[in-house]
Amino acid sequence: MVIKRFDIFFIDLNPTVGSEINKLRPAVVVSPDEMNNALNTVIIAPLTSTIKNYPMRVGCRVQRKNGQIALDHLRSVDKKRLRNKMAVLDAGQATKL
Repeated sequence: MVIKRFDIFFIDLNPTVGSEINKLRPAVVVSPDEMNNALNTVIIAPLTSTIKNYPMRVGCRVQRKNGQIALDHLRSVDKKRLRNKMAVLDAGQATKL
């Protein structure tokens, strides 16, 4: 599977500990393509529909739903956690990251 920066996948983030963001949820790949091609891991930022007025949350709209990219929950995950690709972050939203 080819994985590119700004692709949005459903990702299984369980198991988690404490306040880590959990469950099967959409997440945007933020690692550069060179890393995505060379390693078995990617860096992701989970998406959430819970809107918080935090400076580390970036607003987004994916598949007609408003949400936020949770940059406070950046995480490196094995590619085995990735499920199906659901979208690609549009260029305007990608420039905010």
